[in-house]
Formats: sequence, structure tokens, C-alpha cells
Amino acid sequence: MKRHRTLVVGVAGALLVFASATFTRADDGALSGNRHRVIVSTDIGGTDPDDFQSMVHLLAYADCFDLEGLVSSPYGEGRKEDILKVIDAYAVDYPNLSSHSDRFPTPDALRAICKQGTLGLLDQTGVGEPSEGSKWIIECARRKDSRPLHLLVWGGFEDLAQALHDAPEILPKLRVYWIGGPNKKWSVNAYNYVEQNHPKLWIIEANATYRGWFVGGNQKGEWGNKAFVSKHIAGHGALGKLFVDAKNDLKMGDTPSVSRLMRGLSEDPSQPSWGGKFVRIWDGRKSIFDRHTTEEDEVEVFGVTEFMLPVPDGYSSKNTASMIFNGGRPPSVGVIEGDVLRFRFSPRDAKLWSYKIKSDFAGLDGKSGKFDAIPPSIERTSKASSTHTNWWIDDPDPAAAEGVHPGAKSVSQWREAFLGDFAGRMDWCKSAKRSRKPSTRP
Repeated sequence: MKRHRTLVVGVAGALLVFASATFTRADDGALSGNRHRVIVSTDIGGTDPDDFQSMVHLLAYADCFDLEGLVSSPYGEGRKEDILKVIDAYAVDYPNLSSHSDRFPTPDALRAICKQGTLGLLDQTGVGEPSEGSKWIIECARRKDSRPLHLLVWGGFEDLAQALHDAPEILPKLRVYWIGGPNKKWSVNAYNYVEQNHPKLWIIEANATYRGWFVGGNQKGEWGNKAFVSKHIAGHGALGKLFVDAKNDLKMGDTPSVSRLMRGLSEDPSQPSWGGKFVRIWDGRKSIFDRHTTEEDEVEVFGVTEFMLPVPDGYSSKNTASMIFNGGRPPSVGVIEGDVLRFRFSPRDAKLWSYKIKSDFAGLDGKSGKFDAIPPSIERTSKASSTHTNWWIDDPDPAAAEGVHPGAKSVSQWREAFLGDFAGRMDWCKSAKRSRKPSTRP
């Protein structure tokens, strides 16, 4: 750890001292010696390479947690084998890591808790058939352990939705941190199911706060996204190589879900933590239209937008219709529900969105519209929901934002502290702990 101590002198050292003073009063984090039960659900190998980086970080701190599950929850190509690939790299570095701490789990122990989650997208109901991953979440939640089970969702929401559908009694045991934002567009149906049917779930919905891990903060010198990887990750064991091969600059957008359990107060998201500071969610985040919209229509960014269009005469269940959004994959597949055709979408960016319907039914094909996704008003965000009493979301206060990303400054302010600590961990991958020679002095 000599190099790590060198890292945090000067400005970084001052920040770590400040961080310690802040968290001493309210900290049950892993770096203070508290062990949290953790399942990670990840779309690693899917649409974004940053999950590989976050998985490297997680395994570099695997001695600090009771890891109970690693679930593959992709949209696209990601599979359980992508998690196993990271564990193979961990196995190479394991002798070095375990020389620093005897609490690192063996590679085989990690392989045993890898599970495959739901594949593909769910229909408008938001639930489908149980997966290996959803059944594992239920099994872990039912264990006789007084501690809550932290489910860190880096990708699809489907396995959580299925687990709550199949075993709603596990809800009080769960503490969920979901990296929403871009993942929400893929899982909007599963999200809608949970939000509508399980409002008492304890969940942090981080749609933008997580961006503070790689946006903002001190980006000078070795703290820059590319410079940090070059100096402190590259050449640091097999895990370091896998990290760089995935992306040669720092992103790690899912890591704040882990770092919140390292420094912070796990039961109170309103308090500072390395994973951000959040506020209670508000109502009115869902917009429903029974017509095609125009640019005069406004919806909430990161909310849920639904179209319940009248079923045209002659349209039947044999027909198909999909709503295609500009810059917004995947398309929303229309489903007949009574006399309406329902489409559902979650806009991840504050901008003017346009859409067009592609259908084999001439009366629908080519129909189009627009709507404006905007941040919610202060009047709305200042009133906490009376139904979703344990649901937390990004702080809308402009002072907490990094540019256009709400809440991100509540993560980026700790940048030198959490990166400095991570650099020390990556040194462990590089070399074994040196044993002290007994003193020869009389």
C-alpha cells in the first residue's frame, strides 16, 4: 500500500481527511468494516463495455462484501459467460489479492454464484417466465439472515420484476440500487410493472447521478479519465488488462452502486456517500396520451410515456405495429388491450423526440408525432410521493448537477478519494503483500 499512501498526499489527502470526517458520523460502509450482502445484476457483454470495468472494481473489493450472486441481465449479446471471463482474470490475480486479505472469495466460489437472467425484452405486462437469475434472487432473499439484501442492478430490470411477481413477500428484504437512465429504455415494461404494483419497494433510481464517477470532479493530471487508467490500471494484473481491453479510459458507470456501500449510510440515501446523495421521488412522472402528440406536448425526462391509441377498424391481433423513436432504441411494440393499442417508452434525454409507426396495417403505417421531454418543475419535485415512500431518485437541485446530469456532483465531489482507494486496490493485483522481516536489532 505504499504507493497508495503516496497517491493521496496534497489535495487528494485533504479530500480523504474531509471524507473521513464526514462519514465518521454516518457511515456503515464496507471500508469501515461493515459487511453487506450483495447481488449484482449486470448486462455485461451487452450494449456498453463499462460493465467489464465495474466488474473489475467489484472483484478488487470482493473481500469487503458478502457476495451472494452475479446475475447476467442483458439486452443483447451479454451472457453469464461474460461474468465468468472476468472471474478467470480474477483467478490469475487471486494469489496476489489473497495475500493482502484472506477474505477474498475463491474463484470457484464466485463461479458458483453466477446465474443467467432473463434474455430479451418483456411485453407490456413487464413479467414473463422465471429465470435462473430471478429464482436466485428469491432464494437469497429468503435466507435466514437479519441483514437486508442489496440488489445492485447494472442492466435489465426484468429479473427483479419477475422475482417480485413470483415472491412478493421478499420485498421488505431488498435494497435496490438501479442504474436507470439508458437502461430504463430497454426495461420500461418491467419498470412500469414494479412501479405500479410494488410501490413500497426500497429503491434508488439513479438515472444520472452515477455519471459523477466519470464526469466532473478533478480531472487534472493523473485524475483524468484516460490518464488514471494509463497510470493506475494498465499493467496491473490480469484484471487491469481486462479493464483496459474493454475501454482504455475510465467510465465505470455502474460502480456508484457499489461505492455507496463502501462509504455512506446504507439505509439513508439522503446522506452523502461515494455513490451519491438522493431525494424522495415525486408523483406525476408518467404521461399517458390517447392521441398522437405534437411538439407542444411535454413529458418528464426519465419518466414513462404511454400511448393508448384507439384500435383502428379492421386492425386485429394478426397485425403488428411498432413505434420507432429518433435516437431511442428499442422500438415500442404495440399491444392490443381491449379497444386501445398501447405503446410505452422512457425518454432518457431532455430534448424534442419524434416517432413514427411502422405497421403492416395501412391505416397505422407512417403515422407520426413529436413530444418534448423536459426536467420536472420544482413545484412537482418538492412534493415527495405519499405512495412510493422508499423510492429515491437523483437530486433535481441545479447545485447538485454536473452540466445536464442531475445529482452527479454528489458523486464527483469524492473523485480523488474513491479513485485513490481504487488505485491502491489495483496495486494488490500487481504484486503480493511483502511479509515483514523480523527485526535483527538487539
